[in-house]
Amino acid sequence: MTENTPKRKSGRPKLKEGEKGNYHVSRVEKKKRATRKRIKSLKNAEAKAKKKLDSLNDKSANIKHAEKLMRSGGLAVEENVKKLPKSVRARLDDHTQILFNPNDGPQTDFLAAPEKEVLYGGAAGGGKSFAMLMDLLRYAHNPNHRALLLRRTLAELTELIDQSRKIYPQAFPGAIFRESKNTWSFPSGATALFSYVDKDTDAARYQGQAFTWIGIDELGHYPTPYVWNYLRSRLRTTDTTIDTYMRASANPGGSGGWWIKKMFIDPSPPNDPFWATDIDTGKILLHGINHPQRPGQPLFQRRFIPARLTDNPHLAESGEYEAMLLSLPEVERRRLLEGDWDVADGAAFSEFDRAVHVVEPFEIPYNWPRIRAADYGYSSPSCVLWGAVDWDNNFWIYRELYSAGYTGETLAAMITALEEFDPPMNISVLDGACWSKHGTGPSIAETLTRNGVRFIPADKNRMAGKIELHRRLMMNEKTGEPRMRIFSTCTNLVRTLPTLPLSRTNSEDVDTKAEDHAYDALRYMCMTRQTGLPHAGMMNRVKEQTYTPINQIFGY
Repeated sequence: MTENTPKRKSGRPKLKEGEKGNYHVSRVEKKKRATRKRIKSLKNAEAKAKKKLDSLNDKSANIKHAEKLMRSGGLAVEENVKKLPKSVRARLDDHTQILFNPNDGPQTDFLAAPEKEVLYGGAAGGGKSFAMLMDLLRYAHNPNHRALLLRRTLAELTELIDQSRKIYPQAFPGAIFRESKNTWSFPSGATALFSYVDKDTDAARYQGQAFTWIGIDELGHYPTPYVWNYLRSRLRTTDTTIDTYMRASANPGGSGGWWIKKMFIDPSPPNDPFWATDIDTGKILLHGINHPQRPGQPLFQRRFIPARLTDNPHLAESGEYEAMLLSLPEVERRRLLEGDWDVADGAAFSEFDRAVHVVEPFEIPYNWPRIRAADYGYSSPSCVLWGAVDWDNNFWIYRELYSAGYTGETLAAMITALEEFDPPMNISVLDGACWSKHGTGPSIAETLTRNGVRFIPADKNRMAGKIELHRRLMMNEKTGEPRMRIFSTCTNLVRTLPTLPLSRTNSEDVDTKAEDHAYDALRYMCMTRQTGLPHAGMMNRVKEQTYTPINQIFGY
């Protein structure tokens, strides 16, 4: 280093006059922070500008819709009308007639709900069916709107069709109802089909069709969620100005009350939107990881809007309808007047108590006799239950297999894999219908046998099987414990058994239209004869036996 070489500056740069030093942050970091602050400020300004633009677009769309209402009629939401300029609102008031004004509260919330799937359910008389008719008209001014409104049977559609005839032609002058097709055609070109789905297989009639709005009135009449889930696949449109929706109304109870409660009631408090979940696992439904816009993100939102009779002043004022509901038995009164979804009376097995009959899994002793019972289905789920019999002849249901779409070969492979470390089954029973043949091909039972899984026909006496199940669920007076326990891992049996309703036509049997697959398998198991199996007396005699080892060292 020469004398003329300037010395390297050490320490922090000299502060300018009036500049305050910050010995915790360098100047480079200060510049970075300032840049980030400017970027954040620009983003906020951009968001405000976008919000203002969206507001102007909504305002413009509302004005155009108001002008169309004055020309040819249609459906207006009160909230959108309030956003219009005073001059336009005054003209709208002068040139329009209000045909329907939703009741304050749940009915208004239902018609304004933005969620993909909404259930409007609860007490009778809350105005649910009429709200469904009105919600159908959301996009009736759009030629690409296709609506589908369903009931369980065609005869049940009569009242809905009659109500629609009173209001649709006035709301949309020129709207025509085609009797032969049960279809409304609106002046814009939009259509609304009124139809029915009685059985699960009827839903296939809509395969290949597309709808922008699907509604089911009295959803609780469907014993399983199959119809609802299948119709969701029919909900689609290429028109970006239309949002697709599914809507339903229901009262508590009924053959489908169990799955409606799991899908809409249990996941979230009333009126709070929530991400749609799988009703069996409780996990949020997600887009696939390869989805172009939302990989791995939640699919859509649901919402439950409760209804009560008091929400409908037109029906509640006279008190006559309320008096009729008050005269009902307590269970029906709580369901239809109070909208209580937790009432479980009317269940076929009221003895079932989760705290008593459901236990945590443990290792089943190897020498306990094993029983396998199965109820086969392809479109409906197949259910296979495994049980063990202890020395006091009590059942312990320790495993279940519950799934649809299994062929005989697939089911046999699943059973074989699950029993890899099990002792041989002492008894295996299967629905006797699996031995029936239609033609010369092999039956389901033959296919299972050829693949190494053997069964014998089950005793299908429905009344005797139900009584035996009652006996096993009851407390044993001698031991103070039930004669049957179920492992908590048997989720579908634990889920369906307590909610299985009685038949409306035969009080000695369950409702066969409900989800009874696990019940049938359990009934088959209960009807197996445990004669010849080891029991407590035999085990005690074994314990009392004595012997003298030949070899005193090794004990044999």
